[in-house]
Amino acid sequence: MSHVLSVNLAHPRANPVKAGVDLTGIDKRPVDHAVAVRAPGPKYGGRGSGLVGDEIYDRQNHGGNDQAVYAYARENLDMWAADLGRELANGGFGENLTTTDLDVEAALIGERWRVGGAAGPLLEVSVPRIPCATFAHWLDERRWVRRFTQRALPGTYLRVLESGEVRAGDPITVVSRPDHDLTVGVCFRALTIEPDLLPRLIDVEELPGEAREVARKRTGVIPVRFVSDGE
Repeated sequence: MSHVLSVNLAHPRANPVKAGVDLTGIDKRPVDHAVAVRAPGPKYGGRGSGLVGDEIYDRQNHGGNDQAVYAYARENLDMWAADLGRELANGGFGENLTTTDLDVEAALIGERWRVGGAAGPLLEVSVPRIPCATFAHWLDERRWVRRFTQRALPGTYLRVLESGEVRAGDPITVVSRPDHDLTVGVCFRALTIEPDLLPRLIDVEELPGEAREVARKRTGVIPVRFVSDGE
């Protein structure tokens, strides 16, 4: 059964790579207690993260309802650890939820997950994570944004539809799936390295409006890679 291996919250660090943003919360570490999850509100003027006790400092580019929770699979962390020849702890990619026995990239945009029992939060898959300069600096690996993008295992952001608490060991149950076939993996490839896939994004209402707008603008024109302030 799919479940949450760990719940990870930010430990603030200096951020030398983004002008005007002195701190970053990308250093996320497991906690051994239940964490409240709720919708954080809009990206601008909201509470940033969907997890109480977590923190997002670059709220121009991160956080808000469409990026309330970030999930990444432990199996993919293990693959990267083998490739890089170094250990990667749970939370090592800045994820809030480290999952196991769940193919995150095969999840459909708009798919809904119940985490824990009936009183646990209801989360909705919203959009894949796009790597940025802060992530590259945190990993400190050569050409990291390019390598991460080409591997196309981005993990996913989630919306919070119903509040609740999460803890390590909670089961993850897929309770509904939309009618379309747009997965997290295909969406990521469309926005980065395979622009021919962009038409598949345009009519998917569960995608954030800005992602659909990117697809509309780039469909039929010279493609531009959608990699935020990376290499």
